Amino acid sequence: MPLQWLLDRFQACPHDDAVIWRDAVTTYGELLRQIDAAHEFLSAQQVAAGESVMLDADFSPTAVALLIASLQQQLLVVPVASHVVADRQDLARIAECSRRFHVSASGSYETEHFSHRLGHQLLTTLRDAASPGLVLFSSGSTGRPKAAVHDVDSLVAKFKKPRHKQRLVTFLLFDHIGGFNTMMYGLANQGCLITLEARDPDTVCRAIEQHRAEVLPTSPIFLTLLLMSGRLDHYDLSSLKVINYSTEVMPESTLSQLNARFPDVTFRQSYGLSEVGILRSQSRANDSVWIRVGGEDYQTRVVDGLLHIKARSSMVGYLNAPSPFDQDGWLNTHDEVEVDGRWFRFRGRQSDIINVGGEKVYPAEVESVLFEVENIADATVTKEPHPILGNIVVALVRLQHEEDLQAVASRIRKHCFSKLPDYKVPVKVLLDDGQRVTERFKKKRQD
Repeated sequence: MPLQWLLDRFQACPHDDAVIWRDAVTTYGELLRQIDAAHEFLSAQQVAAGESVMLDADFSPTAVALLIASLQQQLLVVPVASHVVADRQDLARIAECSRRFHVSASGSYETEHFSHRLGHQLLTTLRDAASPGLVLFSSGSTGRPKAAVHDVDSLVAKFKKPRHKQRLVTFLLFDHIGGFNTMMYGLANQGCLITLEARDPDTVCRAIEQHRAEVLPTSPIFLTLLLMSGRLDHYDLSSLKVINYSTEVMPESTLSQLNARFPDVTFRQSYGLSEVGILRSQSRANDSVWIRVGGEDYQTRVVDGLLHIKARSSMVGYLNAPSPFDQDGWLNTHDEVEVDGRWFRFRGRQSDIINVGGEKVYPAEVESVLFEVENIADATVTKEPHPILGNIVVALVRLQHEEDLQAVASRIRKHCFSKLPDYKVPVKVLLDDGQRVTERFKKKRQD
């Protein structure tokens, strides 16, 4: 049966903490019993192997149990995080789901039936091979969400090798490749998943303090918000050993501040994509944005400044888009990188780069400089069309306290001219009242 090796590890530590949900502890022994109950639920629902089912949930013990039981019964699982704004009906249609299982906060299962039947070749191939599948939808920030289909046996093979037992915060979402990676790493190594009811600085810090979290996987923008929140001194975060940051480029100024605030914490940049999974990574130094990525299951190369990846854990394809892999299995990530031997420095997504008179401007580089300016709580760099230059750089800023915009703009421009070439200096500085953060804690550069 799929994932039996995982349950064998649970059975070896029945009294250890597995999941903390709403401050209540579920041990591995209790999780095993919940997995048995989830199998009984699926049998009562008469779910057949190879069906595509939506799992609308968060990281509650009953949701984790139903996910594992579904994969063991060779289902094709489409996770959707409970609080994510998405058209469930449309996602179900794309993924050809026969039903939706909603896991309530109290742990009960609710079922909604759909009329869809499997017909897509990628899904029927997994069904006919008796292989469990996982369908992950992109955030859709640059268009319609894409549905990446994974063969679970290939995706989780790397977790069979034992690594460190840790207490991890489940910051990244239930339907995110990073969230799935956090869950599988934690459970495969008999660690503890510390769940969150919300993803604001107070809730995250309180969870770390109360449950002695050791690892916080998160995004650079949340870490920036955490620094600016002024809440760090209100909590005991001494249990933290590692902060993994991913999903976008880390501003060097933010990383420098984080190192000053957390001198005993290891900062590690992670890298992964829904299409290939999460790569193993190593930062050159705690305060460095240069990293090595790869591992035994991955190959990397750089073509015309763009990172390409070939992986054993690659998805089998998209349900609603052409395959992004070339004939040899390489994926163009469209992430621009600098190369120094085996080390990479990520500059930004190709789609985010601003062309100013033929020169490239990387928004994250400018944002890092903006964060050094007094009274800047948050900054987002975007562009505006220009008849001669093609584009100009625009800075959207939130202030820590109220101040005349002209004075702020003057200070920003003076500081930027001292640190950046002229073409990278924002031509316009605008106040931005809202937080430009998606529900997946990525920077939102376009409205």
